[in-house]
Amino acid sequence: MAIENVSEKHLLKKATLYVTLEPCSHIGKTAPCADLIIKYGIRKVIIGTIDPNPLVGGKGIEKLKNAGIKVTEGVLQEQCLELNKRFFTFHQKQRPYVILKWAQTLDGFLDRLREDDTEKVNWISAPETRTLVHKWRSEEQSILVGRNTIINDNPSLTVREYGGLNPIRLVIDSQLQISESLNVYSKEAPTIVFNRIKDAKDNNIEWVKIKETSTKNILDELYKREIQSVFVEGGSRTLQYFIIDNVWDEARVIVGQKSFSEGYKAPVINKIPVKSIPFGKDMLHYFKRK
Repeated sequence: MAIENVSEKHLLKKATLYVTLEPCSHIGKTAPCADLIIKYGIRKVIIGTIDPNPLVGGKGIEKLKNAGIKVTEGVLQEQCLELNKRFFTFHQKQRPYVILKWAQTLDGFLDRLREDDTEKVNWISAPETRTLVHKWRSEEQSILVGRNTIINDNPSLTVREYGGLNPIRLVIDSQLQISESLNVYSKEAPTIVFNRIKDAKDNNIEWVKIKETSTKNILDELYKREIQSVFVEGGSRTLQYFIIDNVWDEARVIVGQKSFSEGYKAPVINKIPVKSIPFGKDMLHYFKRK
């Protein structure tokens, strides 16, 4: 796209191209980028990181060098790895990049005890923080919740308070106990329901039968579908399974100003946050697995 937007193409022969990721050398969703660079005679290319995709893995750099192009590798490599962390995790670990997120009270609870499923949502975070969460959703390819979260809170799992594309909604419902009248079955976004009963598809809703709704089986299925990131929003058991199985990359924990005294305990990560920042009335804690 950068090359296409240059109106005077002859100037490209005098240009230096900076890329965060090695130009590809194979036909994927587009023609090989390395071929395009060679075609327009760009003489110098600065590359942040080598592509971990085995279809590329240095072949793009080799192709450029063989065409007489001066290539410099590893410039701002750490920053480029961070920028492309979803892509690298997908190819190196054969699973999506996993971000855990929850809001908890000052005394460590996710929710009050519910007497029935007609009770309203017990909001913990401030309204401005909820808008931030919608921004986070817009940055990921999919969003995952368990059955109890759907039944208790009836979330839409969209980005209606921020804008951007809605993520693919992923729901764990082993025995298909969730009513199809709830918001997650709306037409606002594609929805995948992981269950142990049926495979089927109806418009934007797909039911995917898996032997067991474990983190491994779910992540394996997402990898097959080329979903590179998943935003896990709850509930407590679902989040804790990802922590116990050690298949998460980041966690974002919002601590509100409320206390419940009793209720559903928040998950526990036995790590020190890499950073903690105030956001309005709330506090945000960021964790990294490594």
